[in-house]
Amino acid sequence: MNWGMKMSEIFKGLRVGFCMTGSFCTFEKAFAVMKRLSESGCDILPVMSFCAACSDTRFGKASEHIRLAEQLCKKPVITTIAEAEPIGPKSLTDIMIVAPCTGNTTARLAQGITDTPVTMAVKSHLRGEKPVVLACATNDALAGSFKNIAQLMGRKHFYFVPFGQDDPVKKPASLVADFSLAEQTMAAAMTGKQLQPVLI
Repeated sequence: MNWGMKMSEIFKGLRVGFCMTGSFCTFEKAFAVMKRLSESGCDILPVMSFCAACSDTRFGKASEHIRLAEQLCKKPVITTIAEAEPIGPKSLTDIMIVAPCTGNTTARLAQGITDTPVTMAVKSHLRGEKPVVLACATNDALAGSFKNIAQLMGRKHFYFVPFGQDDPVKKPASLVADFSLAEQTMAAAMTGKQLQPVLI
């Protein structure tokens, strides 16, 4: 991959599935990635989990998040399992990113559980053996979620945005992806490579 190329040259016309799950404290960073991808010429299909699409939190209202995603992507946000199912059969995406990807979603993906719009979107997308990029954000990454992350790291077609401990003193089990590396991770994933180092 030629990192000297502009993002618009790498991503122009790329069909990106952009899935968001309920790590609301990282939504600002996730929307920044979505904005950069949109400005780079990507054709973005937004998907939100039930939690992401319905929860009002101190980080913003669900309706505001949906409105922002639709403004950036110029498409309605997929918020149901039925809406997500055709992604694979209709070959609507070239690459998919889950940003943020919670511990709950990581567990579902690792175990093959399809009970949210995001997990259905990923499952449907994988039907075409296309890359899925995960930007993890979970307080128990080095505890209960660790085995699920490890399982997906060893599975074909899954790639991780490099991550590290965001607060090793107060939250020693927590890991958060470096969202500024999302585009580089995606570019590498399109060539079948995991961006390194994964642990930062």
